[in-house]
Amino acid sequence: MASLYKHHRNQSKVDPFIDLLFNSLLGFSFLFLVSLLFINPKADKAKVEKQAEYIITATWPQNLADDIDLWMRAPTGHTVSYLQKEVGWLNLERDDRGELNDTLIIDGKEEVHPINQEIITIRKRYAGEYIVNLYYYTAKSRKAIPVDIRIDRINPKYETVYRKTINLNKQDEETTAVRFTIKPDGDVHDISQLPTTLTPYSLDHLPSLLPDAMLGKPQ
Repeated sequence: MASLYKHHRNQSKVDPFIDLLFNSLLGFSFLFLVSLLFINPKADKAKVEKQAEYIITATWPQNLADDIDLWMRAPTGHTVSYLQKEVGWLNLERDDRGELNDTLIIDGKEEVHPINQEIITIRKRYAGEYIVNLYYYTAKSRKAIPVDIRIDRINPKYETVYRKTINLNKQDEETTAVRFTIKPDGDVHDISQLPTTLTPYSLDHLPSLLPDAMLGKPQ
């Protein structure tokens, strides 16, 4: 029995090395799986944050040099525009400056993209009233510009919930294109065009934006 036990012990001299390799492989596999668990939720989260629930577009005739801006106020009072392109769940996806950014370099060649369009996305169904304004920033055509404004809902299915053509007649003109309310279930209600100002350009905005000292008022 002693010889058999000794023979068995001699055969097991390689076992610790094999066990070490096997345990190292298990450890590496475990760390790899854990890393996947940590990486994938971040990727999924980024995907969710970038998806759109609603898309608001303003489109005017192509090949025009006129610059028209899209402004939008959220129920929280925050406003997204070319001045601040991302505010929470609102994002200005495309800031079209007329002819200034129509030329693209593709494979070393200049390509003209004549479509005039600004796009804002709403990334979550935050309930409340949203206000969309158009501002005629730069007039080059010296004529009325028809702007097609539309609201498209993406989820759970694609549908256009609002569409209207609005004429802008002169530079620095601002008009409320549409006001609408998103209900908790995601439906759009209470559509109107009750006018309000979103841009900081008019004089009646100055007292709330600038300190009294800058306006020459006594403190």
